Amino acid sequence: MANIELYKLDKQLKTFLAAFLFALGAGVSTGIIYLQFTTDLTPAGTIERYNGSPTNADEFEIAESYPKPISEMLITTHSHIISFALIFGALGFIFYFNSVITDFWKTFLIIEPLVSTLVTFLSIWGIRYVHEGFIFLTIASAMLMYISFYVMIIVLFYELLFKKDISNRSNR
Repeated sequence: MANIELYKLDKQLKTFLAAFLFALGAGVSTGIIYLQFTTDLTPAGTIERYNGSPTNADEFEIAESYPKPISEMLITTHSHIISFALIFGALGFIFYFNSVITDFWKTFLIIEPLVSTLVTFLSIWGIRYVHEGFIFLTIASAMLMYISFYVMIIVLFYELLFKKDISNRSNR
């Protein structure tokens, strides 16, 4: 199975995989846009998302957002860890057959997003229940996860759409 190289696949399979990767990329990118709307992609915005808006206790003030209850923390963690594991499982399986990145970096890119998924979604519990400083772990792990995702997607698009099999001219 390790002898399979993506650029040597049948054109229909390469087209299917490229379409799948495009849809996966659109879904993950939409999630990042959602984060922009809900957190402004800032540490303060993310802390407020989980801990609620600060209010002045001396005045009657309604918070813009409330601290996330444990039930919402559980469903967020549950759904994201499961869906990201499936996303990175499918992406890692396809990436395994790329011929552009090999050895250490291939292994790193396949495994790293799974580790970062766990760190990212478990560290939001740290933000909510331990200390706001966990935000830096959340941001670092999320950035590493998304960078790995887009590196894999770009490499796979290159191999599926642009790299040519010069040993088999009929594959063009």
